[in-house]
Amino acid sequence: MQTYKKFLLAAAASLVFSASAMAAETLKMGIEAAYPPFNNKDASGNVVGFDKDIGDALCAKMKVECSVVTSDWDGIIPALNAKKFDFLISSLSITEERKQAVDFTEPYYSNKLQFIAPKATEDFKTDKAYLSGKTIGAQRATLAGTWLEDRNMEDDYNVKVTLYDTQENAYLDLLSGRVDAILADKYVQYEWLKSKDGAAFEFKGDPVVESDKIGIAVRKGDDELRNKLNAALKEIVADGTYKKINDKYFPFSIY
Repeated sequence: MQTYKKFLLAAAASLVFSASAMAAETLKMGIEAAYPPFNNKDASGNVVGFDKDIGDALCAKMKVECSVVTSDWDGIIPALNAKKFDFLISSLSITEERKQAVDFTEPYYSNKLQFIAPKATEDFKTDKAYLSGKTIGAQRATLAGTWLEDRNMEDDYNVKVTLYDTQENAYLDLLSGRVDAILADKYVQYEWLKSKDGAAFEFKGDPVVESDKIGIAVRKGDDELRNKLNAALKEIVADGTYKKINDKYFPFSIY
């Protein structure tokens, strides 16, 4: 009888340990942390922004602890596939090319691509006659950069295309006059245009891409995590959590 009691106590302890282990599961989310207001670092060096807040809300719904791992943009997908983090939530456009390397959740927001240039620039156009001889900037390995490259802007339009490692560096060159315009995500530029630095600039022309779907990336074949993230996304949309985060950053819905 004493041996049986010991067996029951051991079994109970094992169950408690297993439950604690599940509760203590930690997932790592990859974020660039250089793309405000979606992801950035505050004065204390903490990662903040829309992507981080959405990631935290999803982790809460999945009942897991999450930590942030930052990565340079150029290597962010290879870092995911090298298992430096478990999922990538860093304003990544869902494209056919990227689908060859990673799997995506359902979109967690929609974006547009649009040019910005100095307010003093009149009659801005995206046709060959206007753009010829100008310098256009974009962040490297983004949908904006790809859009410029796919149109062979340098040869067919006589446009100098300058690609940057971060969006912030593109803004610096726009401020200094080294580029005539920037093509980037509208909602990222919306934030910058409200800043002191961006006050002399504005959106130009219509968006060149109207529906840029942004998803969370997981490693190929990680259907379990992808399905959990999709379920959690539905929950935060349904219970109003998503709207609270959205309204913290934008006076309009980006879902």
